[in-house]
Amino acid sequence: MDHTAITGRQLAAARTLAEMSQADVAKAANVSVPTLKRMEGASGAVPGMTNNVAAVVRALEDAGVMFIDGHYSGSGGPGVRLVSP
Repeated sequence: MDHTAITGRQLAAARTLAEMSQADVAKAANVSVPTLKRMEGASGAVPGMTNNVAAVVRALEDAGVMFIDGHYSGSGGPGVRLVSP
């Protein structure tokens, strides 16, 4: 999935599914907690430097989360799914 299409709400939901704190994700992605908070607070596309967004997404994917865009077969919009407990 294109990292520029991921929303702040998806990041927050992904972090919750992965049972990680903001500090855990920030450390794994090598970004600051305030940066992650700004990303998660976005109602639309995640703001921030592309490499930071990619690092956060990668950290969450490494924790077993899959990001789903709004174009998959099924109903609904963008979301997240836990692929490994």
